[in-house]
Amino acid sequence: MYIKNIRKSILKMTHYSKSSHVGTCLSIVDILYVLYFKILNVDPKFPNNVTRDKFILSKGHGSAALYAVLAEKGFFSKDVLKQYYINGGVLPGHLDMTAVPGIELSTGSLGHGLSVGVGMAISNLVDRNPGNIYVLLGDGECNEGSVWEAIMFASHHKLSNITAIVDHNNLQGFGRTEDIINQKNLAERWRSFEWEVFEVDGHSLIDLEKTFKIISNKPKVIIAHTIKGKGISFMENKLEWHYKSPNDEELNLALSELDKTYENYFY
Repeated sequence: MYIKNIRKSILKMTHYSKSSHVGTCLSIVDILYVLYFKILNVDPKFPNNVTRDKFILSKGHGSAALYAVLAEKGFFSKDVLKQYYINGGVLPGHLDMTAVPGIELSTGSLGHGLSVGVGMAISNLVDRNPGNIYVLLGDGECNEGSVWEAIMFASHHKLSNITAIVDHNNLQGFGRTEDIINQKNLAERWRSFEWEVFEVDGHSLIDLEKTFKIISNKPKVIIAHTIKGKGISFMENKLEWHYKSPNDEELNLALSELDKTYENYFY
């Protein structure tokens, strides 16, 4: 039920705003669901609790997905979602940590989230704060040099309290990732920088939860193999849905598909 609601919220938000990144939002829904409903130590009633876990969506253009999850979790009213990406609205197209409770970092310009997450992880160790740090990046975002600086720094300091997740859907704004900068050996690259590396089906709730719960004495990365536009047949693995928003007909068709797909789904 939660996952269907989240996907429906994303579709409605991007339809009404007519400006979106709906494909990337749909690819990370299952990851965000597992994090917020199974893994993270967060409480919507106390969003600034000092010992909370922190999640950073480094690929800030996937904001609609995080807004929808936070609303579903109870950080703010679902009515606020109607204010997404419109003139004078509350929710900007790229994440703003001052907009609503639950957002740990303003993001949008790619390549910054992991560096900030590493800083948070070190701060927690110094303060003996038990909170863990989670950072979700795009596979195209791994083209950024600053990402690899953060990777090196984290392994050098053996930051076992940070987990990176790579949304590996093989598409970025202007083409396939392998055509822009080859990402086929992504896991090998992270492993060479002495991170604990796991590869999972990014839409398997069971596999995701099991992998998140594995304890490591090194920084950990989960390469999540996902499908851009996941859940909507005419959006899946289609580059055009990186920027395109659904029109009236496409929205109705997509919502109908979700009702059928998740008819007997309990998550």
